[in-house]
Amino acid sequence: MAIYLTKESKVLVQGMTGGEGMKHTRRMLAAGTDIVGGVNPRKAGRTVDFDDRAVPVFGSVADGMRSTGADVSVVFVPPAFAKAAVIEAADAGIGLAVVITEGIPVHDSVAFTAYAASKGTRVIGPNCPGLITPGQANAGIIPADITKPGRIGLVSKSGTLTYQLMYELRDIGFSTCVGIGGDPVVGTSHIDCLAAFQDDPDTELVVVIGEIGGDAEERAAAYIRDHVTKPVVGYIAGFTAPEGRTMGHAGAIVSGSSGTAAAKKAALEAVGVAVGSTPTETARLVLDRLGAQRAASDVTHR
Repeated sequence: MAIYLTKESKVLVQGMTGGEGMKHTRRMLAAGTDIVGGVNPRKAGRTVDFDDRAVPVFGSVADGMRSTGADVSVVFVPPAFAKAAVIEAADAGIGLAVVITEGIPVHDSVAFTAYAASKGTRVIGPNCPGLITPGQANAGIIPADITKPGRIGLVSKSGTLTYQLMYELRDIGFSTCVGIGGDPVVGTSHIDCLAAFQDDPDTELVVVIGEIGGDAEERAAAYIRDHVTKPVVGYIAGFTAPEGRTMGHAGAIVSGSSGTAAAKKAALEAVGVAVGSTPTETARLVLDRLGAQRAASDVTHR
């Protein structure tokens, strides 16, 4: 009941011995994540104690993978070193690299996402909160205690809105929540997650959270029309943004009518996606859609 991350995932933390890496490694461990090692070439051979867990530090991702069988890396390194960190992980053959770092130059993101794809490594992010499969594992900075396991899949550009929808729908619960990041270039798209949730037998409904800028949501709408049979509910952040202004996330750039919240809402609604005007209304639409789907299923099976 998950995509990309499960209780079987073995996670390395690149930058674990830094301030943010230490703090969030502790939180990931508390959520049940199997953190098998950190990576810092200057501290290789040491161990770091996190309450009742001693986590070894390796000199490279390759060393960590050889010693532990790790298949996921979470990247907590400064922006100047993020490109090298992802390339190192991809060269080692890691399956999934979750890049939390914000402020990475776009040309670096272009380079490392393309390189990772050529090596068969999925990148989530950069500038993202990561992903969580509640009750199983947490890779990143998403709070683990605001929801529970369930049958809703969530993909979002916004970290804050990820947390809000998780909390609003905490009584229903989630299969996996993926924060893909809001930069102009990201390694995993709405479409990638929609495809994975469509194939996951235990995800019953998908929530798509977008925001102004770019055309990712319009492309997701076209994909939903052609490939997604499960109900989808959406929310677009930025309806009150003034015209002609670059807002918030680096990817939230609007030009004319392209990339506006209204255009994205219209594209999603045209393919049958219910789009809320607020996060709370979006949560209510999810409950309505789930109720209608389950009622229809009951009728079918009588």
